[in-house]
Amino acid sequence: MQEIFLQYKTVIIFLHVMSAVVWVGGMIALRFAAHASFMEIESPIKRLERIAHALKRLFCIVAPFAIILLVTAIFMIKGYGISQSEFAPFGYAKEGIWTVMFINLTIMILRRNRAVKLLNAGDMVGAKFSLELIGKFMVPVNIVLGVVAILLGTFLSNAF
Repeated sequence: MQEIFLQYKTVIIFLHVMSAVVWVGGMIALRFAAHASFMEIESPIKRLERIAHALKRLFCIVAPFAIILLVTAIFMIKGYGISQSEFAPFGYAKEGIWTVMFINLTIMILRRNRAVKLLNAGDMVGAKFSLELIGKFMVPVNIVLGVVAILLGTFLSNAF
């Protein structure tokens, strides 16, 4: 794996950084830009439908990048030999954070899909609860975790 990493180091690092930018940046844009616009939609059902639609689009964009991020992280840990270095705890912490974020993303996708089913069944209260939890808690948690992981990645990049 180290040989592959050394041969494609620039591409692997680019894909890793780009994936983090798309994932975290997408969540920041949705939470702090789009969310405010959604709140101006007067019809509660239309608001929930627009939020669910935006989340679907975000998740379709972010999911492949989340997978690329995890795969490139493995190549980087092995390629740099982080697991055999004094920086191993930082590398594992960083990848642990991305793993928690991936699990949170998966749960958000499932909650969003459930909200759409509830909307289609006419259960506005249930749909609102599912979507509200994503916007008020799950996305902000992933934003904070993503920023911390990017900070750890910056620290690690200076170490190698």
